[in-house]
Amino acid sequence: MGKEGSTRDGEGVIQRLWAQTNRDFDQIEPLALRKGEELVGFWGLMSDFSRSFAPWTEDFTQGIYLAGVQVPLEAQPPEGWVKWTVPAFGYAYTAVEGNYQKVFRAGLAYLRDNGLRLVGAVQEYNRPQDEQMYLYFPIARL
Repeated sequence: MGKEGSTRDGEGVIQRLWAQTNRDFDQIEPLALRKGEELVGFWGLMSDFSRSFAPWTEDFTQGIYLAGVQVPLEAQPPEGWVKWTVPAFGYAYTAVEGNYQKVFRAGLAYLRDNGLRLVGAVQEYNRPQDEQMYLYFPIARL
């Protein structure tokens, strides 16, 4: 559940969405999924414009994005918020250390070099405990 935007909204859209999500987070904080007292995680979700969770187009530069937090399936978004339900995938993932684009391209190269195929949009996971970001590369539809 989060704030949704599109690359058609102009440069810096992802940063603006995260700023809005962080600014208004108190509106959805009670809905956030937890493990004990800890939030499960924040997600930067991506989909192509068809909303089928296919990869972004034009060399991964065009699509829609949701900046938000993981919530239970039954959670309903308050006004001004959007909830996406991501289909089940099997993933290869990696921590983002250093340059995001370099890690993204290295992840794609890893898939290619190991005979794996990207079957959906890459997703970003941010672990709240240490603020570590991971990229999740979907390699199988479940």
